[in-house]
Amino acid sequence: SSSSGLTHESHRKDVEQVYLRCSEGSIEWMYPTGALIVNLRPNISPASYKHLTVCIKPFKDSAGANIYLEKTGELKLLVRDGDRSPSRVYCFGYDQGGLFVEATPQQDISRKITGFQYELMSKGIAADLHTASAPCRPCSDTEVLLAVCTSDFVIRGSIQNVTNQAEEQESVIHVGVNKLYRQKSKVFQLTGETGNWRGQIKTLLECGVKPGDGDFLFTGRMHFGEARLGCAPRFKDFQRMYKEAKDKGLNPCEIGPD
Repeated sequence: SSSSGLTHESHRKDVEQVYLRCSEGSIEWMYPTGALIVNLRPNISPASYKHLTVCIKPFKDSAGANIYLEKTGELKLLVRDGDRSPSRVYCFGYDQGGLFVEATPQQDISRKITGFQYELMSKGIAADLHTASAPCRPCSDTEVLLAVCTSDFVIRGSIQNVTNQAEEQESVIHVGVNKLYRQKSKVFQLTGETGNWRGQIKTLLECGVKPGDGDFLFTGRMHFGEARLGCAPRFKDFQRMYKEAKDKGLNPCEIGPD
């Protein structure tokens, strides 16, 4: 969805309402003046709204407006105009309020574009990124087996390389894929020259991921078009967990772990 403030130049304090029905997308507001109220109204029953988490990720060069969380007239600042936190993602419960985007006074508005991507997800999935509480903690056996059933991608692979992005406080894991069990988006692809499947998974820099020998089971979620690491046990550990659960009839879903 995109909008321009130049058509409203005569009413600098105009407040415009925007209704978005999709569960993910982006807003681009060119030459912002006045304010936008962004109403996320996904096509699900309103009874489910309380189970939703909203995440927004401002564009790298977004400028010209402050973004607030608004509930019954109370404003809480989420993103300050000009705050250059690359790749920063801001999440809140759907029932905590809506988004109020207010243009800041500008000498030259024609150069400004405010924009962000947004995603709506169920609170269970958002928490399941298990990044909120302890992102670098190893997953328990139960968490691993559940991750295999619920993740956006599940692959067996090895770490070819890790590149650290200090500015973004992230590490990019370059993965060589030995077996692809599932992927929601085409993050892992065949590379022409070698005919091998490869892809990249992002995680937090603080987790200190290093290149290592051996195979891992990589699981995780797609978040703003990027693969984010969830549980990643060594593959032999996963095989042990899976066999133990299967022998007891406790594995939550079937996957051929060979």
